[in-house]
Amino acid sequence: MPEILLVKTSSLGDVVHNLPVASDIRRHVPAAAIDWVVEEAYAPLVRLHPAVREAIPVAIRRWRRHLGSVATWRELARLRGRLRERTYDAVIDTQGLVKSALIVRRARGTKHGYSAATVREPLAARAYDVTHDVPRGAHAVERNRQLAAAALGYRLDGAPDYGLRITASPPVAVAGRYSVLLHATSRADKLWPEARWQSLGVKLASAGLTCVLPWGSVEELERSRRLAAAIPGAIVPPAMALDAAAALLAHAAAVVGVDTGLVHLAVAAGAPTVAVFAGSDPALTGVYGSPRARNVGGPGASPAVEEVVATLRQVAPGLA
Repeated sequence: MPEILLVKTSSLGDVVHNLPVASDIRRHVPAAAIDWVVEEAYAPLVRLHPAVREAIPVAIRRWRRHLGSVATWRELARLRGRLRERTYDAVIDTQGLVKSALIVRRARGTKHGYSAATVREPLAARAYDVTHDVPRGAHAVERNRQLAAAALGYRLDGAPDYGLRITASPPVAVAGRYSVLLHATSRADKLWPEARWQSLGVKLASAGLTCVLPWGSVEELERSRRLAAAIPGAIVPPAMALDAAAALLAHAAAVVGVDTGLVHLAVAAGAPTVAVFAGSDPALTGVYGSPRARNVGGPGASPAVEEVVATLRQVAPGLA
């Protein structure tokens, strides 16, 4: 049985973009056992993919903040021991960063990664036994898939399959159909104006959809509450874990979100999704691989509400 280790630790969108790799390996190397090193916050998502045998959690972000802690060094020692338990037939670093390369170096097995000319951080390429040229202009999903195909020697074909198995019910009790509005993102230039969110929410409410407004920080909670106050019947849910968020998105009649990890998760969960871009380029990291997903806008071209609504009707024809 081939033993494969995937290394893609973060962020949420990057982890989602790596899910099709596990599906490809399961399809082309059916007997493979796949382990995946991932940030602890995203491990619940990786465990939703039936091809993954084990999600190996790391806490790089937390460890960096507490390098002087004895507990941190104990956790690092346990990770080193875990990575040495098995000898893998292939260790594939689709992250391409120095931080992921350091993890790869600790693992046992032939190490594969992007070449120095195509990797995100060229120093990382020194950690690999075998490097592969993968065009940097391709979408992130396809770069990941191409690297794994080159490492394992199969021919890549077909559309990406995110492979998630989501069986849980939505974590929020909503009577009837609902939409999820993902207004939060990591950069201010990616935000969509609150007035446009309010206008969109009113239109969705008039079409019979309850608007659900998730959040992940105090600032985002305050924005969710402001939007909910202006949208009839809108719901601000409690904070939720990633697997619960996946269930919420999977059962939604429609999802609209800015460039954030959760909007990519919505696509992976199979929801009709419109991604709103204002400060980043959808050509490289837009929603991808689903006929029920569309990107609108782009750098310096924040879309109007009417464009978002029209696009949403294309991916969710049942909307009024």
